[in-house]
Amino acid sequence: MKNISELCVSVEPLKPHFRVVDVGDIFLDQNYNRFLSLPVVRDGRPVGTISRTRVQQVFMSRFGRELHGNKSIEEIMNPAPLVVALGQSVEEASQYVTRNIAFPVTEDFIVTDGDGYHGMGSVIDLIRGLEGQLVSQNQSLAQAYMKLKASQAHLVQSEKMASLGQMVAGVAHEINTPLGYVQNNMEIARDAYGKIAALNGAYDALYGLLQSPEASEAAVNEHFARLQHMREEFAEVYPQESMEGLFSDSLYGLRQISEIVVNLKNFSRIDQAAVDNVDINECVISALTIGNNVIKHKAEVIRDFGVLPKVSCSPSQINQVFLNLVTNAAQAIEGYGRIMIKTVADDQYVHVVVRDNGKGIPPENVARIYDPFYTTKPIGEGTGLGLSIVFGIIKDHGGQIQVKSEVGKGTAFCISLPIKRVLN
Repeated sequence: MKNISELCVSVEPLKPHFRVVDVGDIFLDQNYNRFLSLPVVRDGRPVGTISRTRVQQVFMSRFGRELHGNKSIEEIMNPAPLVVALGQSVEEASQYVTRNIAFPVTEDFIVTDGDGYHGMGSVIDLIRGLEGQLVSQNQSLAQAYMKLKASQAHLVQSEKMASLGQMVAGVAHEINTPLGYVQNNMEIARDAYGKIAALNGAYDALYGLLQSPEASEAAVNEHFARLQHMREEFAEVYPQESMEGLFSDSLYGLRQISEIVVNLKNFSRIDQAAVDNVDINECVISALTIGNNVIKHKAEVIRDFGVLPKVSCSPSQINQVFLNLVTNAAQAIEGYGRIMIKTVADDQYVHVVVRDNGKGIPPENVARIYDPFYTTKPIGEGTGLGLSIVFGIIKDHGGQIQVKSEVGKGTAFCISLPIKRVLN
C-alpha cells in the first residue's frame, strides 16, 4: 500500500441542513459502522464532519433529542475536519493525521481530489495500512541488513586474502628453509640406505658361503675382511650420532612446515562465522607464525603470555585481528625494534596488548585510524581496510579495542574479548 487512494471509501456525504436526528439514524446503519465520523459537503466541497461521538453526546444529554434533534448538523459539526489529498502517500497522511487529530480519537478524515470531495478514509484503516507498510519496510531492511552482513563478510575475506597475498613470498621462504634441509637430509639418508643395502648383501653372501660345505677358509676370511671394511667405511661416513641428528633435524623441519601450513589454513579458511572455544594465546602464536617473515627483519618479539580461559569466538577472524596488529607494529618500526605482546585475563575479559616502539601515530590521525579506506601508507602498500575490519570484528564479538600512541615512542593496541561471547 503506497498512497491514500487505496484507503479511500466512497461515502455519500451529508448536507449541512441535515437534521441531527436524521444523522443519528444514519450512524445506526451497518454500512457506516467502520466510520467514526461522516463528511459534510456543500457544493461539492467539504465543510466539516459530524462525529458519532458528538451525536451521542447530544442525544445523551437531558432532553437532548427534543431540544437539538431538529437542529441542522451545521450547528454541531466540526468545521475544521481532517482533510487528506487523494495522491498523498500513507506516510504523509499518517504524519498529518497524527499531528492534527484530537484525543480521544473521534474523527476520521476526508479525502479530496483537488478541492472537491472524493470520499472518506478511516483512521483505523490508515493505522493498518501504515502497519503493513512498516512490516514491508522492516522486511526490506532485514534483507538489506543480511546483504550488508554478507558484503561485510566478503570484505573481511577479501582483506584477509590480500594480506595473505602480500605474505605469500615470506611464507614460502619460511617453508622453504626447513624444506631445504629436510630434502638434503633425505638425500643423505637415501645414500646411506644404499650402503646399508650393500652391507646386507655382503652379510647374505657370507651367510651363504658359511652354509656351503665346499667353502674354503680363505674364501670365508676374504668375505669377513670385505665385510669389515664396508662396516668401517659406513661408520666413518655415517656415524650413528650423525644419523640420529639427521633424522631429528628432519622431523623438526617437518614439524615446522606442518605448523606453518596449519596456521596458514586456519588463517585463510572461509568459515568465518564458525564459533569455537579458543585459546587466545594460540591465536597470537598463529599470527606470529604467519607474519614471521615480515616481523623477524623488523623487530624482536617479546611474549608475556598469561594463563587464559578459552574464549568463545571465531578463530579465523581473531587470527586476522592479531596478524593485522603485529604486522602493523612491525611496519611502524624504523630500523630494528621491539614488539611486546602481553595477555592477561580477569573475570569477564581476556586482554591482549600489542605494543611497539615504532614511530607512533600523530594525535590528529588517531581518531581516523578505524575509518574505512583511511591509510597513511604509500599507494599500493595499504588498502586502509585493515584496522577498520579489526574494529568491526572486535565489536561483533562484543569486545573493545583501545589505542595509545606517542609520536617517536610507539603505539599500543589493547584488545578486550569477553570470555562468553555476546552475539550481535
